[in-house]
Amino acid sequence: MTIDASVRDSMLKATPNLRAFGISLTNNVDRADDLVQETLVRAIANIHRFQPGTNMQAWLFTILRNLFHSEYRKRRREVEDADGKYAATLSVQPDQMPHLDFADLQTALALLPHEQREALLLVGASGFSYEQAAEICGCAVGTIKSRVNRARNRLADIMHLTDVEEELGPDRLTLSVMAAVA
Repeated sequence: MTIDASVRDSMLKATPNLRAFGISLTNNVDRADDLVQETLVRAIANIHRFQPGTNMQAWLFTILRNLFHSEYRKRRREVEDADGKYAATLSVQPDQMPHLDFADLQTALALLPHEQREALLLVGASGFSYEQAAEICGCAVGTIKSRVNRARNRLADIMHLTDVEEELGPDRLTLSVMAAVA
């Protein structure tokens, strides 16, 4: 892309003032320089939006100000942790078990009769009410309730679950290690 020489000169002439404005906003020379650079990159990319005859410096200052505020909103959500102390306190459950649990569930679902699987997925996974699921399947509400109940019981049998809350998710050893680390 070719930029008109007068537009380029106007941009270069405004650069020291942009830098001063950036420093006043950020109180950091390096961040201000990055902000000015990003401003000029965006200005060049959007030069077709600049209306010749208007104030180039005002247009550039507007871009810089908008970039600063966008960056400020992003940074406000970030946590400063230069020495890594905060990150060291964070712990995440290993992600292998949920993947394995999900694979087991998929296998078990495939073993259910079609009507039970359909009813369970409509009510349990898709969030439809029993009435809505009955309407979708074209059967009575009691039939849907029965299918869902049978499907849940059959899944528990297939997956050898006796206490669902204890058997799904992280095991006791994983939870104790995470508690000790935290």
